[in-house]
Amino acid sequence: MSGAKGAKGANGVSGRIIAVVGGANGIGRETARLLALAGARVAIGDRDGDAARKTAEALDGTAIGLDLDVTSTASFETFLAAVESAWGGVDVLVNSAGVMWVGAFDAEPEAAVRRQVEVNLLGVIHGVRATAPMMVARGRGHIITIASAASLLPTPGEATYAASKHGVLGYLKAVRAELRGSGVEISVIMPAVVETALAAGTSTGAAKLLQPADVARAVSRTIAHPRFEVTVPAYLGPSRRAIDILPPALHDGLFRRLVPDQVRTADRNARAGYEAQFLNPS
Repeated sequence: MSGAKGAKGANGVSGRIIAVVGGANGIGRETARLLALAGARVAIGDRDGDAARKTAEALDGTAIGLDLDVTSTASFETFLAAVESAWGGVDVLVNSAGVMWVGAFDAEPEAAVRRQVEVNLLGVIHGVRATAPMMVARGRGHIITIASAASLLPTPGEATYAASKHGVLGYLKAVRAELRGSGVEISVIMPAVVETALAAGTSTGAAKLLQPADVARAVSRTIAHPRFEVTVPAYLGPSRRAIDILPPALHDGLFRRLVPDQVRTADRNARAGYEAQFLNPS
């Protein structure tokens, strides 16, 4: 439970009030499932409120599903107020909402550009701005954002997506510096390609295809043992830093071998259904 000292179990999760944003599907849903199973009270927020409620009902543990549009500050505030009314203040916020369009940068529809920035970057900003002040007032809290390896790597075919994820990392670096000493932890988890609808039809490059459970476990570990930058797989961060010190020709050549070129390799037909959903939201 959320009490005067922020109760938590031995696993770092039990008893916490955890909000999972974008928790009706994919990584968010698996994260909500794992945290509820570990004893947290999980509030699932999603643009598809019905899916959020169905997901919550299916979990083993204590969970509620609520409507949440991350592109709206007012919607975020309403979501947090509903969680507080039900259980108390949020101990941990997990930002998991995200969308991705894949293809050549000069073929990307304007709607795709705007939607990725609104959800991937502004959605995180709205969540942090709505949640962090309340955590600071209590002297404790943890905000975890699931970004992407695209926050760190050159990713052909994902230009705007990468820009939004680079923006998330830069924003969180600045917020973390401002919150130093406040008792509020900031973490960013950056996985390689994960088997979800968002990644349908894309290539993994040199890394193996991850499962949502791989990222969910990273979230759980990060709650128990806070760190700022977490890459999945773990070797990704150190490898990128090592490559960055190489001469430009060798640096670029290695990244061409390791990072998939989605312009050339992505299956546009496999992505059509997913991309239509966020380009033409109902």
